[in-house]
Amino acid sequence: MSYCVVLVTAPKGKEAYQLTELLLKHKLCACVNIIKGVDSFFWWKSKIDSARESLLVIKTKRSLLPQLIKKVRGAHSYSVCEIIALPIIAGNKDYLAWIKSTCQTP
Repeated sequence: MSYCVVLVTAPKGKEAYQLTELLLKHKLCACVNIIKGVDSFFWWKSKIDSARESLLVIKTKRSLLPQLIKKVRGAHSYSVCEIIALPIIAGNKDYLAWIKSTCQTP
């Protein structure tokens, strides 16, 4: 079984909580941490821009990633939203088993 951590930025405010509830309700992840007050700096429309955002740190099964991406893209307010998946190469076996048992089977 493969697992991953997915990073998603969202505008500050309630959108991060709405995305979290959406993913958990559909059992596309086992856990989401919301880190408030992330200062993001990036290129946008040929200039350097910035935003105060929240960062979602999502733990899920790799097999659910396509569904998770589709849900986030459908509900996110950004026209180009950050969704980056990083593999979990090792971890507490009990925690990984909890992710497996909590997430839906695709």
